[in-house]
Amino acid sequence: MNDAPFQFETGAGSHTGKVRNHNEDSFLVQTDAGVWLVADGMGGHEAGDFASRSIAESVASIGKPVSAPDLQARFMDRLLRAHQVIQGQSQRMGGATIGATMVALLTFDRHFACIWSGDSRIYLLRQGEFRQVTVDHTEVQELLRTGAITPDQAATWPRRNVITRAIGVSERPSTDERSGALAHGDTFLLCSDGLTEHVTDQEMATVLVGHTPQGASDALIELTLSRGARDNVTVVVVRCLDRQAGLQSVESAGAQAAAGIPPAPGRDEWHVEG
Repeated sequence: MNDAPFQFETGAGSHTGKVRNHNEDSFLVQTDAGVWLVADGMGGHEAGDFASRSIAESVASIGKPVSAPDLQARFMDRLLRAHQVIQGQSQRMGGATIGATMVALLTFDRHFACIWSGDSRIYLLRQGEFRQVTVDHTEVQELLRTGAITPDQAATWPRRNVITRAIGVSERPSTDERSGALAHGDTFLLCSDGLTEHVTDQEMATVLVGHTPQGASDALIELTLSRGARDNVTVVVVRCLDRQAGLQSVESAGAQAAAGIPPAPGRDEWHVEG
């Protein structure tokens, strides 16, 4: 009998889009290990592909952890290995700048951690509130943080897509994290910026509420394609169901866009160094 407190339903998909002729995104679903990941390559054909694929393939070897700290250590080790592989490829290409943004959701027992580098994102739908967990590593986000520009200016800022962190481009992997306790019905959305370029937060929330995880993934990709899909688009949806709660449906919960991260029940027991 499975004594894990949660079971997870996952939906995932990726598409080249309407403009690009190749897909530089990669994703990973390792439910048994408690790992879900999206990576968005940069550096052009073959280079960007290589970078995102290296991250996914390295993390795929993570195995089954025995504790949250063990999962933390395994993940960061695999990320460092991928970082080094990407840097080696860069050297073979004459020092070309290649890398990949990355977001990952890690879960163990009743705890979760979101780890990221770059502008791929993780959102969380919890008890009717839909909020962005990650904070973009971009020039425009830093300008917003310091008050140098307004949100209205950020929407059309000419360098709004310039990222400030990515795996493979610095001396060591540079990541941030947020962590907390899982709650029944939590639905996480991991995505590359190909989705957020075309779909609003409110639209994402509405789709998550009205679909199964795979249905939501498919619907969000189709919505992006219907709007031109200027970039590759990758979506991973993870829904957490508490076994003791009887696995009741959470699809009737309302959705309301908001800013920040929702409070997690209980104390924050899991910290991942970045």
